[in-house]
Amino acid sequence: MLTILFLLSYGLLTMLVVEQGRTIDSQRNLIHLLFSDSVQLSSIKGKAAQKQNDARAEAQAQAQKKSPPAQAVPSDPRTQSPSMHQPQAGAKNQSTSKTGRPLPQKPPKETVDQGDDRRILISI
Repeated sequence: MLTILFLLSYGLLTMLVVEQGRTIDSQRNLIHLLFSDSVQLSSIKGKAAQKQNDARAEAQAQAQKKSPPAQAVPSDPRTQSPSMHQPQAGAKNQSTSKTGRPLPQKPPKETVDQGDDRRILISI
């Protein structure tokens, strides 16, 4: 009776190993398919971004062709109006709005560094 139970358990173990092998192979195939899809998606996004940049560059080139020549700005700073300096300051504030934020304050370091008790190795 014991021999029959051992043979039955080894048979079940063999079936388990075979099924796990199939599962691993199917997962490997799925990973390869997902990777190829990801590569295709990245190339499509790259092409779309390139087209958008090309269109933007063409629009800027056309805008520069259509815009009238720049007017002469007086060289004496006292004769310039204050409104000429305001757009430059606004543009500067917009470009540095994210980088101009103050960083959160860090807590002060204690003079004695207390170690983590969970990581202390206790040996006998």
